[in-house]
Amino acid sequence: MLLLLALLAVISLSFALSVGSIRVGWRELFALVNGGGDPVTRSLIIDLRLPRALAAFAAGGMLALAGAMMQVLLRNPLADPYILGVSGGAAVGALMCLMLGLGGLWLTGSAFGGALLSMVMVFALARGSGSWTSTRLLLTGIVVAAGWGAVISFLLAISPDSTLRGMMFWLLGDLGQASQPGPGLTILVLGLALALYSGRDLNVLIQGELKAQSLGVSVAGLRLRLYVLASLLTAVAVTIAGNIGFIGLIIPHLVRLITGNDHRILLPAATLAGASLLVIADTVSRTALAPLQLPVGVITALIGVPLFLYLLHRTAR
Repeated sequence: MLLLLALLAVISLSFALSVGSIRVGWRELFALVNGGGDPVTRSLIIDLRLPRALAAFAAGGMLALAGAMMQVLLRNPLADPYILGVSGGAAVGALMCLMLGLGGLWLTGSAFGGALLSMVMVFALARGSGSWTSTRLLLTGIVVAAGWGAVISFLLAISPDSTLRGMMFWLLGDLGQASQPGPGLTILVLGLALALYSGRDLNVLIQGELKAQSLGVSVAGLRLRLYVLASLLTAVAVTIAGNIGFIGLIIPHLVRLITGNDHRILLPAATLAGASLLVIADTVSRTALAPLQLPVGVITALIGVPLFLYLLHRTAR
């Protein structure tokens, strides 16, 4: 399964590089990889399409990985990376920059700073003066997310018409500004390595906290690691691509139906599947109605929902 998903990742990246306003054949793409090819086409692939495809790969992988950890952490099948309000804080920071006409590093830094602020707020409020439970963390995250939603609505209401379209596009997912995929890919690899380090403990935790404690798992430390890691992955993904729904919620369930609950396999499989899905969705979003570009979050839902329903029906039957 992991080999098949790795092959799917390679195919999705090749698809993203070859499809666009100028189609690039497989032979020409292979020549470009080997250092040859037309200089204009090479510039198109290396400077424009490749960074965007790699950024989509990193963001999709981080969202799927964070979603898989959140569902174990909160013991809730409806948990996703955005449920604890991290994306709301990032959205507020990004929208304030867009209102002021700022972009580039200002937009990236503000979105990431807002996500970190939301993460600290949720953890501090959920912990209070004692320890925190999954239920308390979940309720705190939902309330903080609702508060951020109110701030987002306020910013959209007072923003000028000249910036409103860009703000709405960012809220629905936009990879058009992604030009430096290196940091995102590095964080994805490090996050997956840290998550796999806790894979055995996660397999025990899904059987219940009391059983995990009786088998020697430090539940409090594990929950803290999962929360911090999942929140940081979500913060980076939102900073790269904006708010993209569905991937962090559905991809872990899809992979779990196929591979089972062994997180040593589930986590890398979900990462590869989520990364491949977002690469394909982003390619469709920029080419389906070209030169008009669609929000990538709309495409992920249109692709993923029927697929998940079909697989769920087939598994139940």
